[in-house]
Amino acid sequence: MARLPIIDPDTATGKAKDLLDAVQAKLKITPNMTKVMANSPAVLQAYLGFSGALAEGTLDVKLREQIALAVGQSNECQYCVSAHTAIGKMVGLPQSELVASRGGHSTSAKSEAALSFSKKVIADGGKASAAEVEALRTAGFSDGEIAEIVAHIALNVFTNYFNNITEVDVDFPKVDLLQVA
Repeated sequence: MARLPIIDPDTATGKAKDLLDAVQAKLKITPNMTKVMANSPAVLQAYLGFSGALAEGTLDVKLREQIALAVGQSNECQYCVSAHTAIGKMVGLPQSELVASRGGHSTSAKSEAALSFSKKVIADGGKASAAEVEALRTAGFSDGEIAEIVAHIALNVFTNYFNNITEVDVDFPKVDLLQVA
């Protein structure tokens, strides 16, 4: 059970109601994460703004989901791994790629470079060396795409921490976290 109340969109008021209605209108569902974020409309608005802006970036939707899976697994966020596995399936990622992404791997060398970088950034507390950034360029990422990779890592850290701390109830098909040695 979530540590913060799940705000019911039907009884919400004010800014929380407006934001939850916008989520429902856009996604045709209102995920529990957004219902818990609605305890603070500022938090929900920040999440929607950040994720909405990045959705209009240049990174491919499949890679965005793969980064979310790699970061979610690294931060042991079952909610995010479950949600992004479901979304990843909807955008056409095969099951083998969904699982591989969680370990920082991909059948695409370019995608694997981004996933490996993402996992390294998480493991190193948000740090990366010049050589690690240069490896992304060598893999074919532009400076703008590198900036977006960093932003996607940050967005997913935010949602991972939010869900882990508040223990949001998983409302997607639940996916078990990978066991790491």
